[in-house]
Amino acid sequence: MKGNMEERAVRLAQYIIENRATVRAAAAKFGVSKSTVHTEVIN
Repeated sequence: MKGNMEERAVRLAQYIIENRATVRAAAAKFGVSKSTVHTEVIN
């Protein structure tokens, strides 16, 4: 996943909210680890 951190966080959050997805599902969709999703969205 490329782009700046803020844009990635927004894209991940939108995906999670719109699809009622889990962190694990979002990680799989974007090809990143669960830790990355947590880091991007929480911070």
